[in-house]
Amino acid sequence: MISLSRRTVLKGLGTAMALPWLEAMAPAAGIAQRPGGKVAPTRMAFLYVPNGAHMPEWTPSALGNDFQLPRVLEPLTPLKQHLLVLSGLAQDLARAHGDGGGDHARSMACFLTGVHPVKTDGADIRAGISVDQVAAARMGHHTRLPSLELGIDPSAQSGNCDSGYSCAYSSNLSWRSPTQPVPKEINPRLVFERLFGDDTADDVDSRRRRYRKSILDLVADDARALHHRLGADDRRKVDEYLSAVREIERRLVVAERKRTEEVERPDDVVKPEGIPKDNQDHLRLMLDMLVLAFQTDQTRIATMVFANEGSNKSYNWIGIPDGHHSLSHHQGDAEKQDKIARINRYHVEQLAYFLGRLAEIREGDGTLLDHSMILYGSGIGDGNRHNHNDLPIILAGGGCGTLRTGRHLQYPTDTPLNNLYLSMLDRMDTPVDELGDSTGRLDQLDG
Repeated sequence: MISLSRRTVLKGLGTAMALPWLEAMAPAAGIAQRPGGKVAPTRMAFLYVPNGAHMPEWTPSALGNDFQLPRVLEPLTPLKQHLLVLSGLAQDLARAHGDGGGDHARSMACFLTGVHPVKTDGADIRAGISVDQVAAARMGHHTRLPSLELGIDPSAQSGNCDSGYSCAYSSNLSWRSPTQPVPKEINPRLVFERLFGDDTADDVDSRRRRYRKSILDLVADDARALHHRLGADDRRKVDEYLSAVREIERRLVVAERKRTEEVERPDDVVKPEGIPKDNQDHLRLMLDMLVLAFQTDQTRIATMVFANEGSNKSYNWIGIPDGHHSLSHHQGDAEKQDKIARINRYHVEQLAYFLGRLAEIREGDGTLLDHSMILYGSGIGDGNRHNHNDLPIILAGGGCGTLRTGRHLQYPTDTPLNNLYLSMLDRMDTPVDELGDSTGRLDQLDG
């Protein structure tokens, strides 16, 4: 069998296409040895949804492994054995603590930091370093991209968005420093170019020419040469990977055509210049590119925001014309609660899609999901109460064998969510003594 570097890429005009994990690749720096002599990197992603959840239809009634997923979480049923549903976790410093209104802004700013943000709508914003950026600072040098920040709604850095709190707090999940939020990318084409563009190719004409072609056409010669050198299993993995990239390219084109309503020949392959109009198309394109980023080890750390905190987006495509934020102030109205549960379920369907994609991809001694930790949740519990305890939190994936999944765990009231983050950082081989309001590691995760 040939031996390939983990950094092997397929080259073409202005293109450097990273490869998935192959048996022919020698162990890369920064990848821990796993049971059975196999190696695989551990990945970590944080997926955020706004406005809390309808908790009666989120929380399983039984603890341990003998539980049923309720209505909101039901789309995850095929993946139940890969989940930890975690109840009782809190972000205390998202509470007012004397600062009055602004729960939505505080909930997002605090979600990954565990720090109470300074109440301001000026330039003097201040929160804390987020868990993803703690990991990126310590291990980001192992990958081409230290971290990847994705979303659907744009990030803002100024303005008053929530009771005197800057829009920076309610639209940025990741914080590189207490005063520096990391804006998310919301344009699928730009993410695609970031993943597959050649950093050394700065010629504008070359870039313009390659925009009119499929990336697979540009790397075809390299791909054919590599194909003949690989074993059967690796050839299958490469073929599946290239097919996935081709499908994403096709969907990018379709989404762009929907947005512009331009009519082009169906065999044209043109990378889009804009953002899909369809919310599910947008979400799934971003999630699929996150899968590719993990599969090709271009990053091991990511965040994804399904909608900015306090979003009042309507969900007409699932029959809900009402604004999400407005509905979350349901005041016990059963019809509004039902609509909130339907929005929650829609978001969980997108999570199930993402986890399913990770579970399909074989890697070393398991799957991409086995080698990942995917946290999904919100910084608000019930949107009507604006509470920041008993948050809706799911941790999916095996963490390279360090998590015992398929369980619903209940923690004591007000257990800091940041205790979970300390435990996740340990599993990323980037341990820290404290983060935000952490009080120690979260127990029970490994059984």
